[in-house]
Amino acid sequence: MHTTGPRLETERLILRPWQRDDFERYAQMFAAPETRHIGGPLLRADAWRRFLQMPGAWAIQGFAMFAVEEKASGRFMGQAGPWQPDGWPGTEVGYALHPEAWGRGYATEACAAAIDWAFDALGWTEVIHSIAPANTASQNVARRLGACNRGPGVFPPPLDAQVIEIWAQTREQWRERRDAAA
Repeated sequence: MHTTGPRLETERLILRPWQRDDFERYAQMFAAPETRHIGGPLLRADAWRRFLQMPGAWAIQGFAMFAVEEKASGRFMGQAGPWQPDGWPGTEVGYALHPEAWGRGYATEACAAAIDWAFDALGWTEVIHSIAPANTASQNVARRLGACNRGPGVFPPPLDAQVIEIWAQTREQWRERRDAAA
């Protein structure tokens, strides 16, 4: 079963609607201790409930994070894309990747495509990344994407006890940087 949504392609990745078959690798991804910065690690039953958030957000909001598939292998490698639950501190493009995808530049590649899509298709004027201060890997991704740390942020309850910083950039900053790189 597929959820609805667009399909984006980068050099190495496909950002696509979610499939039921993505769950096994999703559960593996959220079992990793490193997911502590994004609410993990999760037991399988908890991972299932979280897995259903993305197709549900696509159905209700018309956007959510995409499932990220590696072109070469066809394997689910994680999620990346727009995310804005009720009360969220801004229009976020976030990600989480399976351990097999770490250190390969996939987060930056997937988020860049998702940011382009969020600005063009959703009309967003700003993109944020909510990052735990100890999550230096995600801070590095945010820097590569051109975002700057704007300081502390707050999630809505019950997540409001999590300490986060808001990394952000405007659509104009993003486009100026993309045009300069072209």
